[in-house]
Amino acid sequence: MRLSILDQAPISSNQTAAEALNESMKLAQAGETLGYTRFWVAEHHDLPGLACSAPEVMLGYIGANTNKIRIGAGAVLLPHYKPYKVAEVYNMLAALFPDRVDLGIGRAPGGSAEATNALSDNFLQQVWNMPNSVKDLLHFLDNNVPPEHQHAKVTAAPVPALPPMPWLLGTSKKSAILAAENGLAYAFGQFMSDQDGAAIIDLYKNHFKPRKQNDVPQVIVTVTAICAETSEKADDVALSSLVWGLQRKRGEGKMGVPSIQEAKEYLQKEDKDILSEMKDSMIIGNPQQVKKKLEELQEKFHANEIMIVTITHSPADKIQSYKLIAEEILHNTGG
Repeated sequence: MRLSILDQAPISSNQTAAEALNESMKLAQAGETLGYTRFWVAEHHDLPGLACSAPEVMLGYIGANTNKIRIGAGAVLLPHYKPYKVAEVYNMLAALFPDRVDLGIGRAPGGSAEATNALSDNFLQQVWNMPNSVKDLLHFLDNNVPPEHQHAKVTAAPVPALPPMPWLLGTSKKSAILAAENGLAYAFGQFMSDQDGAAIIDLYKNHFKPRKQNDVPQVIVTVTAICAETSEKADDVALSSLVWGLQRKRGEGKMGVPSIQEAKEYLQKEDKDILSEMKDSMIIGNPQQVKKKLEELQEKFHANEIMIVTITHSPADKIQSYKLIAEEILHNTGG
């Protein structure tokens, strides 16, 4: 089983944004040492408690402080941007960090309606135009713009020896079809979906059209997991993430991810059922429990790779969670 990391650069209640971003870089270094395949950073806009609004900037920092782990966006929110500019940025990253760069593409706004309006005009129109934008982006990445294209004379420079690997991220049948029709690798966001992921991934595989010779369907399934030495400790560590999620649903949580003690003090009796429901979509436990659930997910989805997102208050708890999972799965089985 291949394992990877998705980082949302969360800000804990005792951190500045700068400190949170620096901890993300340290997490990438730890992931590389532990044998994780790739490290992706998410894009969010004007969301309190999340520090990364520009993955391309963060990836330059992470790439310069790591050596071999694949780095990428999870995801560039394409309706906000011109495909040509996205291709330029990620081609440059691929030139700086050869054979290491992934370009995840998404279509979500990544923030409030107000932030969306501040970022781009006609966002909804660009969402509808997403299939054409994806095709244009691939033309630029492949340095193969058709002669009849309006931008046929334009090159997304610099042209790296190995282009970024494009992925389409999504949670729906529509995204699966779009990925399949364009011969793209597909990352399914199980951690933020209540849909039948297995059916969506089957749809992707059944409709896959190779973009290049020897292309085959590739699937990542992204899940939330928190691991600790014991299941009791894992429940404690997970409380910060759970309560923060609850606070954000209520329009609170602007102070960032609470500490375990802050989370316990926040909880009311009536919150217990809500938290129990939230935990159903997460993997929380000791190394053996987490391994079992991840293996079940891989079998269910027939995924090539599992990508894990972990939010904790303490950076040490987060790294320890990824370390325990790696030791249980990667180091015990040889990957």
